Amino acid sequence: MAIPVVSLKPDLRSAKGTTIQRGLAIKLLRLVILIFLDVIALSLAWKLAVFYGTPLDSPWTEKRSFLLLTLIVEIGMIASQGIYQAGIHRRNYPGLLKAVSLSEVFLLLIAFLYEPNHYVSRSIFLIFWFLSVSFVCTDRLIFDVVTRFLRKKGVIRYPAFLITEVREKDEHIRLIQQENCYAIQGIDYSHCLDRANRDETLEYLRQHSIVEVFVSWNSIKNRLYVCWCFHTAGITLRILPTQNILRYPKSVSWMIGEVPCLSIPAPIIAGTDFWIKRCFDLCASIILLLVFSPLYFLIALLIKLDSSGGVFFKQERIGLHSKKFKIWKFRTMVINAENLQKSLEARNEVKDGVLFKLTNDPRITKIGKFLRRYSLDELPQLFNVVLGEMSLVGPRPLPIRDVEKFHPTHFIRQEVLPGITGLWQVSGRSNIDNFEDAVKLDLKYIENWSLWLDVNILLKTVKVVLQKTGAY
Repeated sequence: MAIPVVSLKPDLRSAKGTTIQRGLAIKLLRLVILIFLDVIALSLAWKLAVFYGTPLDSPWTEKRSFLLLTLIVEIGMIASQGIYQAGIHRRNYPGLLKAVSLSEVFLLLIAFLYEPNHYVSRSIFLIFWFLSVSFVCTDRLIFDVVTRFLRKKGVIRYPAFLITEVREKDEHIRLIQQENCYAIQGIDYSHCLDRANRDETLEYLRQHSIVEVFVSWNSIKNRLYVCWCFHTAGITLRILPTQNILRYPKSVSWMIGEVPCLSIPAPIIAGTDFWIKRCFDLCASIILLLVFSPLYFLIALLIKLDSSGGVFFKQERIGLHSKKFKIWKFRTMVINAENLQKSLEARNEVKDGVLFKLTNDPRITKIGKFLRRYSLDELPQLFNVVLGEMSLVGPRPLPIRDVEKFHPTHFIRQEVLPGITGLWQVSGRSNIDNFEDAVKLDLKYIENWSLWLDVNILLKTVKVVLQKTGAY
């Protein structure tokens, strides 16, 4: 199916963030219905257990607040096992048995700690456990039967699009149809993901309200960037298998029928990972500010004695989601340094011209050379970390002049908090003379992020700084 040419060319630097994922309404509706059915099933199980079990004077059978607590614990435990997710997850009956049983044990623990002698009788407890498992599994079975029936009638199917190779087309159509929840709206081949056609393809998919796109492994090049483009468009990308498929960093496996497939997550640090990283940054930066406070005063005094001008240098940099912020540094150059840079552009030592680097920059002051040699000029950026504008570790925030020279693929690095140091800095610092190499290191960091990786980079930074590797 040919895709028409569309003139719209979205630009990642617009910093509008990602579009809400398509198909979210159907997913939320499924979640609400499942929770509602489980609440009805568990409430009925509790009422029948109390009615048929041995009576016991207990607040658990008399107060509605305890029934509410019971429902919260049961639903929370089911959710924690991932049984509200789509597909085979919600049909995980052994997982349901485990979740309900664990929640019953947890309720016993709560009752023991609250008031050990006033829970429910053993018969009520056992009847409730048995009926809970039976009713919850039954409501899932009913939900699946009704869902299959509706989908056979063509209802509640996700609009899907297939991008594949000619020789793999029939096999991939068969795989998608096995799942019985997609309506294939169109098919195209790998050329539609080429750089010249990619924007038109995404606009076509948006116009036709496509929720998920299936792409064969062999049809997708520059995988991380293409996956990011689909993510920002709000379209879920599914990568179909091949015999020689390779494991991608942090990729997520899922099933079509009995065939494992792959999703590559967006190159961002979000959710739990973000808050772990943020808490670490905040605690570590506050401690470092207290430890280095005497050093701050000493450096400030040396700067004032060395040259005229302020102690600090503030410059607009491009940060998270391409938003501007003021970065803090100790001043290492003469006060009109930014105006003088234009006359020095011809001597730029970075090959592709994106960054500006000059080994013997005449704008740097005497004390500035010393501060740069040991990266002491970066210390005020700890204030940026405390304010949430930066992280201790991440891609370096670049000046507006540099970002204006970015290629579209470079903007992926702007989707995480910029850092004081990063993989780029500990892998050669200023010795890297090609910005593409620096971007590859930034993306490698984002793809493989862990708290241990941050700690490891910070330790390497100390070593690199003390050795004065690549600094000037």
